[in-house]
Amino acid sequence: MDYSKHPLKIFFSYYKPHLPLFIADMVCAFFIAAIDVAFPMFSRFALYTLIPNHALRTFLILIGVLLLGFALRWLCNWFVNYWGHVFGNRIEQDMRRDVFDHLENLPFNFYDTHRTGKIMSRATTDLFEITELAHHGPEDFSIAVLTILGSFFFLLTIRWELALIVIIALPVMILIVIASRQNLSRSSVAVKETTAGINASLESSISGIRVTKGFCNEDFERERFARHNKEYSLAKQVRFRYMAFFHSNIELCNNLLSLIVLGTGGYFIMRGKMTLPDLIAANLFVATFTAPIRKLTNFVEQFATGMAGFHRFLEIMRTAEEPKDSPDAVEILSARGNISFKNVDFSYTKDFPVLKDVNMEIRSGEKFALVGASGGGKSTICNLIPRFYEITGGEISLDGINIQKIKKSSLRSQIGIVQQDVFLFAGTIRENIAYGKPDATDSEIEQAARRAEIHDDIMLMPNGYDTVVGERGIKLSGGQKQRVSIARCFLKNPPILILDEATSALDTATEIKIQRSFDELAKGRTTLVIAHRLSTVKNADKIAVVTDHGISETGTHDELMAKVGEYYKLRTVQKE
Repeated sequence: MDYSKHPLKIFFSYYKPHLPLFIADMVCAFFIAAIDVAFPMFSRFALYTLIPNHALRTFLILIGVLLLGFALRWLCNWFVNYWGHVFGNRIEQDMRRDVFDHLENLPFNFYDTHRTGKIMSRATTDLFEITELAHHGPEDFSIAVLTILGSFFFLLTIRWELALIVIIALPVMILIVIASRQNLSRSSVAVKETTAGINASLESSISGIRVTKGFCNEDFERERFARHNKEYSLAKQVRFRYMAFFHSNIELCNNLLSLIVLGTGGYFIMRGKMTLPDLIAANLFVATFTAPIRKLTNFVEQFATGMAGFHRFLEIMRTAEEPKDSPDAVEILSARGNISFKNVDFSYTKDFPVLKDVNMEIRSGEKFALVGASGGGKSTICNLIPRFYEITGGEISLDGINIQKIKKSSLRSQIGIVQQDVFLFAGTIRENIAYGKPDATDSEIEQAARRAEIHDDIMLMPNGYDTVVGERGIKLSGGQKQRVSIARCFLKNPPILILDEATSALDTATEIKIQRSFDELAKGRTTLVIAHRLSTVKNADKIAVVTDHGISETGTHDELMAKVGEYYKLRTVQKE
């Protein structure tokens, strides 16, 4: 879908897949409006003709017709309230599907600058408001317009002067609605923003509750949440003020209109130009007329809140996705693992370069280590290989092919990553290991766990592989989480491995075991290792020292020690 179009075109495009249900909903809305307009006319006919002439049989038939009409109205009203909401829910489902699909395709830098809680609001609270507009908006608007036009037409047949009063009052009411809509819209946007803020605050506080308790910062978190809570409350209070003026002004107009019609009709009766049944019918029409005005006011309120949410939805949908694969991008089934960096530059922002003129060659099957001080760019170099971020200059190639000419899904399928910051999903151990290969058999999962030295620990747990790990794996120790992550990588069995401080959370004994497993897995595979403990990469085929100025030196452990350069300094410091 083209999200650069006008917002209303995009909004109504979501109606297309559910058009039959929408049409049925609108037909029912039409019948509701028709019956509401017909009742005053039938009442006038009964008062004028049937009751004075004692036409009991016809009168009873009329009552029967009205009874059937109200039964039909009840059925239509039920349809509108049930299937209308189902229709709105289906639109919400489609929008939530699209926003999630889009979120899956957004680049890493989007998540670097947006809080999780605020993103969640775009896919939950905002979409609920949009659903209410999608369902009630066209329905309320149609019923209101049809009822107003019908009432005006029949009122015209009673006394044109009364119809003129109504037609003059209508623009006044519409002007009030338009004026109020602007204030409601602005206040609705503010409420949406503060809702996202309070969600983000909740998400952050709940996720970090153990850190909070560890530092005894409960009071600090309460104060921070109280600020967001107050901002949210004040934003809603402003909206309530505009809403109060909005509804009060409409009610005043409705009451004044009824009073003017009563006064004018009474005057005409006293002058002999109008009958009492006409006045009763006119008042019924005015009552019928004021009800759709309320629907219009509801529509304006729904439009304000719904479109505020929809514009926030569009903000997400208009955020540029990861660059698409080029038309000539190729698919690789099994990479050999030759990786080349040629004059590679990278920066997260234009004013803050991270890598400059990086050149290095990693041969197939080679264990290549990246060492250096924190913040030098080691992890960034590894993140550029699977194209989590796009380079700003130079070229990275895999087996002689520029990685920008390889389909991303194909490229990433060749790479297994075990990171320092382990993320486990809130499921079972089996599900988390199988994430590396969703169709893996139980025996394959168990074999991967054994190679990661986690099988014995799993078997000691109450439910074995079906043990639930909790939110972010909170029920597991740091070392266990790391080894589940490693097992996931073993299961994927890729030709290229990236180990970003993969054993940092393990004790020395377990680290030795895992290292042996890594050595076995690395045979015949290209392995990039990021390490701060230089003893773990002593036997690497090649070591590159990464500094703020790029790669300062490359070689084996012995070669770099003989140079007495940056690597030698790092080793000396760690030995001390």
